[in-house]
Amino acid sequence: MSNFNEIINSNKPTLVDFWAPWCGPCKMMTPIIEETKNTLGDKATVLKINVDENKEVSIKYGIRSIPTLVLFQNGKPVWRQSGVVQSKKLIEEVEKMV
Repeated sequence: MSNFNEIINSNKPTLVDFWAPWCGPCKMMTPIIEETKNTLGDKATVLKINVDENKEVSIKYGIRSIPTLVLFQNGKPVWRQSGVVQSKKLIEEVEKMV
């Protein structure tokens, strides 16, 4: 993703879901990410990064298991969790940053 650094360096918190289409738990995260995105509206940016198509970004942030969710604030990772995470928890973490 060519504009990834530009997106995570904005003033708005950015929640990134590192995933792959072959990953079962990642598929479980899809509706959770959509719900989170809809609930947050324009308070935050929510992205999905396919680890197979974006190996450099995945390596840079040490993504070793998926799904991994990383919350960025001003370009820096401020929260991270691997595995399926419920929307309520994601929204709580993002709202701490706004």
